[in-house]
Amino acid sequence: MASKKYTLLAGLFCLLVSFAFSQAQIRSYEDSSVIPTKRMPQHTEFLNGTYNYPAKPRNQWEVGIKGGLSSISGDVRARIPTFGGGIHVRKAFGYVFSMRLEYDYLTAKGLNFSGSQGYVRNNVLQPIYAPNPGTVPVIFYNYKTTISELGIHGIVTLNNIRFHKAKTGMNFYGFGGIAGMVYNAKYNALNSSGQPYDYSSITSANYPDRKTTIKALKNMLDDSYETKAERDPLQPKLGSNPFKPAFVVGAGVQIKLSTRFNIAIEDKFTSVKTDLLDGQQWQENFGFGNTGAVAQTRDYDSYNFLSVGLNVNLGAKSVEPLWWLNPLDYAYSEIRKPKLMIMPKVILPDADGDGVTDQFDQEQTPQGCPVDTHGVSLDTDGDGVPDCKDKEKITPTICQPVDADGVGKCPCPDTSCYANLVMKGANDCATKLGALPSVTFTGKSVTLSKDAQSLLASVGARMRNNPECKVVVVGYCNSTKQEQQLSWDRVNAVINYLVEKEGISGDRFIFQYGQEGGDCATVDLRGAAEGEEGPNTVPAPHPNLRKTK
Repeated sequence: MASKKYTLLAGLFCLLVSFAFSQAQIRSYEDSSVIPTKRMPQHTEFLNGTYNYPAKPRNQWEVGIKGGLSSISGDVRARIPTFGGGIHVRKAFGYVFSMRLEYDYLTAKGLNFSGSQGYVRNNVLQPIYAPNPGTVPVIFYNYKTTISELGIHGIVTLNNIRFHKAKTGMNFYGFGGIAGMVYNAKYNALNSSGQPYDYSSITSANYPDRKTTIKALKNMLDDSYETKAERDPLQPKLGSNPFKPAFVVGAGVQIKLSTRFNIAIEDKFTSVKTDLLDGQQWQENFGFGNTGAVAQTRDYDSYNFLSVGLNVNLGAKSVEPLWWLNPLDYAYSEIRKPKLMIMPKVILPDADGDGVTDQFDQEQTPQGCPVDTHGVSLDTDGDGVPDCKDKEKITPTICQPVDADGVGKCPCPDTSCYANLVMKGANDCATKLGALPSVTFTGKSVTLSKDAQSLLASVGARMRNNPECKVVVVGYCNSTKQEQQLSWDRVNAVINYLVEKEGISGDRFIFQYGQEGGDCATVDLRGAAEGEEGPNTVPAPHPNLRKTK
């Protein structure tokens, strides 16, 4: 019979599982309306990025009703079906642990298919069936018990913290707790005329198997259960019925229907320190129809409640009960799409401060010495003395070798010629800015790489230090329309970066594209010669061929 109970509820479970994957939308951790006042300081620190952990949101209460099959495990075989019902209220204290206050009202019935004579020690049944010493007729034990139970349960959620998938619409849990229970057990000992039942016709000869015996007993018995069962006189009572503390364990699964409603299937087992839930505490050391010794059983009764319930979540300005939420949802969303992550500004090392980062710098140059794109000190006349130390920056080859100051050995009428050369070089922007780096693009791209942006940052620094100087930006190749437009796009990308990212005025550039004699993938920059002029903007030659990446 017990197997039929589980089969019935298993079928109901399969019917409801189609609702299992309805998902609830988690309210954002940034929503302060669901944060209690006492946790607002933590919430504020979290939003400001000064504290790593979000405040626990206010979550809803769960209220539920349930109904199902109840049975007692005792000395008399249980009869199925018997029914029970319950109500509860549940509150989460974290994402895993919650507590529940529950009241259940259960009924249970039992009927043995084998006869007994051990009732001679039962102070209720003995006066009814064996009032005369030496005469002990065979009877068949039966009972009906009603149970009222009020308990508090600690519940552990088993599957809401998920590492590899989002939360599902099914929630598995286990629970345990304590309860106080009151029970009232009764026998169906008398027929409708008030007389004890006569079981003499129900013998193994007339009814050789369990099925026919049970059928005959049901036909004989009414449903009155008029006689209070045997009770322990030392048991405490609540009202007129025995009261007992109890221990509760169980497990269940909830199936979400919506953010407010869910269905729960649960099995609860209750252990009680009494052997009289079914009204019997005596076992017999003899077979059917014989007399013999009687012994008291040493085991305690227990009862089971297999139920299906409907639960509703209650509470305004609250998230769902926390056992429905996966606390890793927020952590994974921050990993994928960070909101508060503070990224440091990338600074490439440049130990000598010459504008060429160490990874490309081939020389540690003295402070203030202009360098080429490889970080090597400029030596315009190739006399072996860097320009920053050369007092004669342009020394003819015939006048070399030079002395330590870079001055050649050609005669000069007076020293003013050297001064004039130095002054002329000092006024030249090509000299002031030094050799500017070239920017290289890959493939057909017009996007500046990180290395190119770093080089342009050094150009911007030099131009800010020499506000009177202009820079010529030169792109190459013009044999086709595509090459012309690509050259224009790359020159435009370099100038836009210096204007928008480095803050250089646009009128300090001379825009040249489609030039001959250079690498198509390279844009060169140089300081403008004295008096050199040109446009700082040029219309795109072929706008329909423009590239943005």
